[in-house]
Amino acid sequence: MSVLTAALSLGNEILSSAIVLISFSLLAYFLMRNILSEVARAFCALIACVAVVYAGDVALYNVQSPSSAIFWLKFQWIGIAFVPAAYLNFSDVLLRTTHSLSTWRRRAVVGSYMLSAVFLLLVIVTDAIVHDARSIQMPRLISGSLFGLFAVYYFTTVVAGAWNIYTARKRCLTPVLKRRLGYLAFSFLAPGLGVFPYLLAAGMPAHLSRNLFLILVGAGNLAVAFMITVMAYSVAFFGVLTPDRVVKHNLVHYLLRGPLVGTCVIVLALVIPRVGQILGLSRDTVVILAIVALIVILQVFIDVTKPFVDRLIYRRDRREVTWIQRLDEHLLTSSDLRQLLENVLVALCELLRTRSGFVLSISGGELRLEASCGLSEQEAEGWATSRLISEMYDAGPAERLQIDNDLQVVKKNGFWFVPLYNRIGDQVGVLGLAAPVGDTEITTEERSALRRLLKQAAQSLEDRQLQQGVFAALATIMPQLDTAQRWRGTMQYRGASPTEMGVNGDSNQPSDFSKMVKDALSHYWGGPKLSGSPLLSLRTVQEVIEQNGGSPTRALRSVLSQAISALKPEGQRSMLAADWVLYNILELKFIEGKRTKDVASQLAMSESDLYRKQRVAIDEVARILEEMERNSQQQVGETARHSEG
Repeated sequence: MSVLTAALSLGNEILSSAIVLISFSLLAYFLMRNILSEVARAFCALIACVAVVYAGDVALYNVQSPSSAIFWLKFQWIGIAFVPAAYLNFSDVLLRTTHSLSTWRRRAVVGSYMLSAVFLLLVIVTDAIVHDARSIQMPRLISGSLFGLFAVYYFTTVVAGAWNIYTARKRCLTPVLKRRLGYLAFSFLAPGLGVFPYLLAAGMPAHLSRNLFLILVGAGNLAVAFMITVMAYSVAFFGVLTPDRVVKHNLVHYLLRGPLVGTCVIVLALVIPRVGQILGLSRDTVVILAIVALIVILQVFIDVTKPFVDRLIYRRDRREVTWIQRLDEHLLTSSDLRQLLENVLVALCELLRTRSGFVLSISGGELRLEASCGLSEQEAEGWATSRLISEMYDAGPAERLQIDNDLQVVKKNGFWFVPLYNRIGDQVGVLGLAAPVGDTEITTEERSALRRLLKQAAQSLEDRQLQQGVFAALATIMPQLDTAQRWRGTMQYRGASPTEMGVNGDSNQPSDFSKMVKDALSHYWGGPKLSGSPLLSLRTVQEVIEQNGGSPTRALRSVLSQAISALKPEGQRSMLAADWVLYNILELKFIEGKRTKDVASQLAMSESDLYRKQRVAIDEVARILEEMERNSQQQVGETARHSEG
């Protein structure tokens, strides 16, 4: 084998391996992230065919016998035979997303899969399409009597698919969608280019130059690797509700950490000289060590270049994305706050040589235990309801200890109590410490450390309260954000109705109805949000007014109770079982009227988690009420038809 032939063969083996890796990686990516999108599923079928063709190509570089070569050459035809059908299916699905529905197109897709299966069967059991050619220098199949028929079918189907893509692009209205479908139309030929050299080889005479064939295959491989990636970029936006910047970020970093790293490993494994000994080590040992080192180096390289890659992805929204990233890094979860306050308490106990302490936060006039040190859970929770905390403000001079000019503690029942204030002077919590035993003289250094630790505790509570406000605001606007994402993800096309384009749609109606339900539940036992609720006009409410003494308010309460009861699981009630969560929240919060803190404690969840699940429970009640209303209207319609009959 000449040096040129060896180099071309090695280059094509690397490219074929890289395409298999890219195809498999993209297949896993879309099955994991876009499995609900019909466009993504059709794309997965297409790249699966490409992966099969190139997997066979990789195997052919390492075959040991002519019979093995024939097996892998025919194995490739699993992908080659079904590429046309996958082409047509993908283009049809894409066109249907623009609401261009056609029965004959669907029948053509089904027929193409059946015809592809017939051609594959002919390849396996007959010599009509291709047959063996062991006498030639490179492993390939020679065309049979029906090869021309398959070639016509192949190119006709690919052209039809390209026309469908062109039609779909013409139907799109927005520039963004036109641009994405333009990328798709350009890269749509990638699988065809990947399969074409193998078809060409089957149809060419036996004296075809091997170098020419390898150059042709190499050029096709380069184009396929690039175009498949472009196709994946275009398809990644279909069927997702996340912002475009998130889709770009996820896909780019997935390609960097998956296919790029894998391709570099393949290059290293194939390029290392196949010698018996290198520095006294076997080749396999050298390859393993080199691959491990390369993977680590590439991961470090990707982490270092991540800010630069993100700048390219977010070049228009760099400032906002930076703020979002910083917010994510600086937010305090409940566990973060508890750990931070526990560290402060431990440091204070060490400083004052005492054994226990606790921190309570103040929210909505209620005390809540945030952290404790040296106390049992029951003892620590008891301080949140202790009268001593409220009486500390009435302590006399004998019960006050002046630590510094601006630091005073209250001594009661063997504890020191220190109010914690935010930067504008509002109290955000109380810190309690077991009174030090013996001499309470505090040095200047200890006073400075005490003030610093108390400031950390107060600032942590203040930051936590501010974050709770941020979370509450996000919870309020989240339905609107979801609606905006649905509008953004809706493909707008020529001939679409106003509702399909999201112009006159009623996507806000469910959230408005849920808000009505929430207002009525908040005044379940009486109040203006119940007596003046728009839900009083529901037919289901009007039907039960007489059964409730002629009171519309009582009738609405009865209907709400019926909807809540519909969420009640069968069996014995449990406060911790997952299937009882929604019913328990509605029962405890609205029917029994318990405080949010008490409900969260009884259900063993955080208040933020309670608020999230409460929204889900209210949405479920709204859904049940809508079903009840539809059923009532259907019954009225059936009654009217029977009376007319």
